[in-house]
Amino acid sequence: MIASVRGAVQSLEQGALVLEVGGVGLRVSVPEPVLEGNVMVGAAVQLWTHLVVRQDAVALYGFLEEEQVSLFDMLIKAPGVGPKLALAIISGMPVERLRAVVMEERADLLSHVPGVGIKTALKIIFYLKDKLDLGGPLPEAIAANQRDVELTGALTALGYSVVEAQTVLQAMGADAPEELEE
Repeated sequence: MIASVRGAVQSLEQGALVLEVGGVGLRVSVPEPVLEGNVMVGAAVQLWTHLVVRQDAVALYGFLEEEQVSLFDMLIKAPGVGPKLALAIISGMPVERLRAVVMEERADLLSHVPGVGIKTALKIIFYLKDKLDLGGPLPEAIAANQRDVELTGALTALGYSVVEAQTVLQAMGADAPEELEE
């Protein structure tokens, strides 16, 4: 298995990038936040990877953090979750946020990720509950709460993507007002 790759970014595509490694261009599917400003054409980058081999295709999935690839491995083993959906989940929320969602069993928040319905969210939470390291209290800033659910719902209803809504939630942090309208 290919555990990691390092090379220069040749091009950026929708949901992927082409990474030149030893004179070979590898197409690597990556989470959306990687493509939104973290990586530029010509820059050197190292990605932790997971290789998926199917009868009809071979696909390489890459992540900036080793913790993300571990989560990806767990997610694709959950019932009803394939590599594309696992990538969408990781694109939709950071690892710590997903940890908080699983700990608090917030299927409603997980179902905001495109492609994840409430039933699939419940299956994922049930599967990950025993697999994720949920030890220790969660920092107050990342604990999922009703305001976050409402804000994500309001922003997606206005046409923003889940990734953009999550970015807003992260940017607000602990200083966020309690009232949604503010």
